Amino acid sequence: MACIVAPSLLAADFLNLEREIEMINRSEADWLHLDIMDGVFVPNISFGFPVIEQVAKICTKPMDAHFMIVEPQKYIPEVKSCGVFQMNVHYEACTHLHRTVWAIREAGMKAAVTLNPHTPVELLEDIIRDVNMVLLMSVNPGFGGQKFIENSLNKVRRLKDMIVCKNLDTLIEVDGGVNLETGKRLVDAGADVLVAGNAVFRAENPEQVIRDMKKLKN
Repeated sequence: MACIVAPSLLAADFLNLEREIEMINRSEADWLHLDIMDGVFVPNISFGFPVIEQVAKICTKPMDAHFMIVEPQKYIPEVKSCGVFQMNVHYEACTHLHRTVWAIREAGMKAAVTLNPHTPVELLEDIIRDVNMVLLMSVNPGFGGQKFIENSLNKVRRLKDMIVCKNLDTLIEVDGGVNLETGKRLVDAGADVLVAGNAVFRAENPEQVIRDMKKLKN
């Protein structure tokens, strides 16, 4: 199976957002990754539902929404109404994670759980069967363009072992410092989905970068 590539809208040129979305539509990208930040859970503010609603009108790719906010469970109906197919919530932000995961699923979306760099994958032991995907942050969340954290490779391997041992089909997504070089090492370690921001949107030929990323997994 080819690598799933999900370019991150956070790195796009927001003065020319329609042009950027049209490029994603033309490309071989599988998903569009949306990073929603509230300035509380992470030290940055990105965009919210008004932008997502407008993007959904022209984007032909499934939207994978990563909520870096406190109390994400409050917004599940709004997320669904925007046409998002998968909602990512942080382990660290959800006091009642199981309840939140099932609320997402009952709303008709796929449910994903995100882990910050310092959070061990072993904490997912009792929830892994209930999620469609785990997103491992390979940088500290909040800003694009950060340096890849090398220990992320070990986390991917440990998480992959957990998934295989339980005979699950849970996907592993990685976000942060992902480019063709780190992406190759991540897929070799067991990653299924690569989120790439600057590596795609700041490239001279973004569509070619996406095409090359999809070939990283044989």
